[in-house]
Amino acid sequence: MDDARKTTAEAMGDTRTARITAEEALALHSEGRPGKLEIRLTKPLTTARDLSLAYSPGVAEPCLHIHRDPSLAYDYTSKGNFVAVISNGTAVLGLGNLGALASKPVMEGKAALFKRFADVDSIDLCVGTEDVDEFVNAVRFLGPSFGGINLEDIKAPECFVIEQRLRELMDIPVFHDDQHGTAIVAAAGLINACHLTGRDLREVKLVINGAGAAAVACAELVKAMGLRPQNVILADTKGVIWRGRTTGMNQWKSAHAVETTARTLAEALDGADCFMGLSVKGAVTQEMVRAMAPSPVIFAMANPDPEITPDEARAARPDCIIATGRSDYPNQVNNVLGFPFIFRGALDVRASTINDQMKVAAAEALAMLAREDVPEEVAGAGAGKSLRFGPEYIIPNAFDPRLISRIPPAVAKAAMDSGVARRPITDLGRYARELTNRLDATAGAMEAIAERVQASPRRVVFAEGEEEKVIRAAIAFRQAGYGTPVLVGREDRVHATVASLGIPLPHGIEILNARLSDRNRAYAEWLYARKQREGFLLRDCIRLVNQDRNVFGACMVAMGDADAMVTGVTRSFAAALEGVRLAIDPEPDAVLFGLTIMLARRSGTVLVADTAIHERPDAATLAEIAIRAAAAARRLGQEPRVAFLSFSTFGDPKGSIPGSIRDAVKLLDQRGVDFEYDGEMAADVALDPALRAQLYRFCRITGPANVLVMPGLHTAHILTKAVPRLTSAQTIGPLLIGLSAPVQIVGMEAGVNQILDIACLAAHAAIPK
Repeated sequence: MDDARKTTAEAMGDTRTARITAEEALALHSEGRPGKLEIRLTKPLTTARDLSLAYSPGVAEPCLHIHRDPSLAYDYTSKGNFVAVISNGTAVLGLGNLGALASKPVMEGKAALFKRFADVDSIDLCVGTEDVDEFVNAVRFLGPSFGGINLEDIKAPECFVIEQRLRELMDIPVFHDDQHGTAIVAAAGLINACHLTGRDLREVKLVINGAGAAAVACAELVKAMGLRPQNVILADTKGVIWRGRTTGMNQWKSAHAVETTARTLAEALDGADCFMGLSVKGAVTQEMVRAMAPSPVIFAMANPDPEITPDEARAARPDCIIATGRSDYPNQVNNVLGFPFIFRGALDVRASTINDQMKVAAAEALAMLAREDVPEEVAGAGAGKSLRFGPEYIIPNAFDPRLISRIPPAVAKAAMDSGVARRPITDLGRYARELTNRLDATAGAMEAIAERVQASPRRVVFAEGEEEKVIRAAIAFRQAGYGTPVLVGREDRVHATVASLGIPLPHGIEILNARLSDRNRAYAEWLYARKQREGFLLRDCIRLVNQDRNVFGACMVAMGDADAMVTGVTRSFAAALEGVRLAIDPEPDAVLFGLTIMLARRSGTVLVADTAIHERPDAATLAEIAIRAAAAARRLGQEPRVAFLSFSTFGDPKGSIPGSIRDAVKLLDQRGVDFEYDGEMAADVALDPALRAQLYRFCRITGPANVLVMPGLHTAHILTKAVPRLTSAQTIGPLLIGLSAPVQIVGMEAGVNQILDIACLAAHAAIPK
């Protein structure tokens, strides 16, 4: 295989879970505006007055106030929600010393995770030196700009020195995530593993293989949690770190040396309760596992391949509990469960440091969260894996929307209790509720949907299989592990397009020529049986199956030869739907409509319906659309607040259209639905609770509406077509709701990513409930 075409995972040695190609990764980073970050304004700068307030002369006022009282920087600048992600690139992922510049994509990615999971703004700073003194000075003198420092991908032992010195020199949190993030998540898992096996954490006999940054941090944290120091044995490439050893030692290893007769990892594991591996693939054998205590606890966290796989460990000891660093096994030790939320809590109380008490609080909060019932939108991601507390679920799922409201309050409380909080929070319950509203749950739900599809792959028809962007989407679908894409098209045309792209066609993608398929006769006869009393002759059905790829693909789904279908790139929505409807009906007694997901950076996700079918829906149709749209909102992790939109707000101004909306509201009243709804109202009233509180206190919606039911197709199209082009909002859809089989139609302007997203949603709908 040409090196340029190897998958990124293969380049790092992970051949088992290779799901993306180098071309895909490079395309993501280069398309549009290069990289993953940009800066957006939080204040309007549209007039000369705006500019005078934001810059000269107005900006002088906050400068003078901060000069008199430095703490006011948190009130007048972004400092309080701003973290620097800093590296010198000496230990980039598993790739080694790549240097500062080559570490930048990783640091940008880390900054993106801060924003995605905890709404923390951050910027990457890549420092071009390996000299400890130079690095420390570069960071310390930049300190006034930030509320916290996240150190990343710095090799040991320099990382220990750098973090310690910066903690001493700076009055803001300094946190080396490679050390402490892993330790906190692993400690959470250990707490629950001890709970399940009836162990007292303080008495556990723990062996840690590896003596680098993360391993040392794990040892320090479990000791801070009460585990007896003499019960923790570290081992490295030269064997057990015992008191008196001189070979390959440094001050950080020496701090964890113990009196023991064990000299090898095998000897140390004999009778041990727990193993934590932060070393290399294959370091632990089945014989070693058999020698451990009853119900052994194994954290094999080497990446990309663990010290021993879960299958190997369970074959040796069926009673073991095992966690790894990988997403394709249960109990993933994933740092994203830690650092975004730890910094969120630390920033919100303006902590001067992140101490052991805060780390322990984070670990305990993670452990407790894993014991609770898992939300429906997250549980759905666990097809093939149990997401219920037990041996295969001791660590929360990274997409659990409750993380933002559980971990930061625990960290904030620990900061206050330990005296490092400079702005205590008086009402932690209210703080937790505010955090819940800070993030949009839809993003997590979409990722959970993708996880569920990966766990239960589907066979999906891409009806316009000769189109370049459809082929690209099908390749991405396959590489993402979503299932088997079926490209409907002429094989020579598909291969010619693939060749022109310079992208290999992965194994597992099927190509079907509708004209030459051996299933054509069966499809035509089945279609004729459906349509023979509606003016269709058999030859008409044969022609449709042979020549109309939408009809062919819909027949595949209807007759069980495929699970789902996506189309729409070459024909209008209405034309594509017409072909699909020849073979697939709406669900019994269901209203067929289009639902568009609008993702806005600031206002979150809003669902808009109907955006595809009904030009002027009557009251009964509007009510059904509201009920089905509310159900879709819940599947996306949202608690629905449905607003029926109109030019009129509760009768002012008067007109004929609002009457059907008021009738729809009455129908929902009669049915006693279990979600908030009201109408008719203008869009600003629906989206602005403050405006409603001022003028319409009787309105039954308690927050910003997140489901907008439109009075007609014309208004729905105007909204969903104009807003993305006038703002930074993105749209997904319209999604077809109410069809009896999972078929979705993208817009003709859809790009590769949107086709992929829609195909994933179609595949998800095909998974048995």
